[in-house]
Amino acid sequence: MWQQLKIQLHSEDTSYFEQILFDSDAISISYLDAEDQPVFQEEPGSTPLWDNTFLLCLFNTKTDLGSLLNKLRCNTKVLNNKSLNIELIEDQDWERSWMKDFEPIQFGEKLWICPSWLSPPEPNAVNIKLDPGLAFGTGNHATTSLCLRWLDQADVRGSEVIDYGCGSGVLSIASALLGAVKVHSVDNDPQAISATIDNSRRNKVPGDVLTTYLPEAVPPVHADILIANILERPLIDLSEKFAELVKKGGYITLSGLLEEQIPSLLSCYDRWFDMGAPQVEQGWVLLCGTRKS
Repeated sequence: MWQQLKIQLHSEDTSYFEQILFDSDAISISYLDAEDQPVFQEEPGSTPLWDNTFLLCLFNTKTDLGSLLNKLRCNTKVLNNKSLNIELIEDQDWERSWMKDFEPIQFGEKLWICPSWLSPPEPNAVNIKLDPGLAFGTGNHATTSLCLRWLDQADVRGSEVIDYGCGSGVLSIASALLGAVKVHSVDNDPQAISATIDNSRRNKVPGDVLTTYLPEAVPPVHADILIANILERPLIDLSEKFAELVKKGGYITLSGLLEEQIPSLLSCYDRWFDMGAPQVEQGWVLLCGTRKS
């Protein structure tokens, strides 16, 4: 049996409270997203956090948490201080007590993402096994959802795909399982590269189908599809490079954008692509275009 505290904080306060918790004999501290928000690494080597974060803190049952609990309940930086309580966790359950919060999600008609510990609800569908992890998407945010639904309706069979800013590799894996013959997964974060490799192996994607690269190592390919779920500034900075990587008549799909950023992206990409109407979900945007001849 263990004692657990689930403390909700703004990301800038996590380091301060983490030290307090370890000083109070916390055995382990885990980070979880409190608001279903994607986070993007803008600088190589940085570790981004969600604006609103849960710290899951585990303590031995012999540890007296009375004084710590009182201090946390009186601290206004603890966003859930009024409802903060000690939860008792069985020995065999504490490592994955958060799993109950994750369920299989369907995207379009045939594509599902399922946590690895659950059986797919549609065994004959295209099922991606993916577990939540720090800074990497599991498909439940609007930006990734928009991209996955686009892939579900697109015919990617026999295509060569670039997933630029691959993160967990979810879009790369979806492309491979939907029939792409070659997927180039690109990210500037070595952790993302490792996550993509691990997740592709978990989903039995052949190594000769999915290949990972740091940005400077991307080969001079001409892809049928390029997907980039990143941020406005990198999308603008990389627009000419993306145009070089997509073959004439090929498709580009851009996400990670807010509605007010649509004009600047369209103005930039109209030079090389015939851009379609924006798709908007919960204030987030997907832009698609076809490479001009």
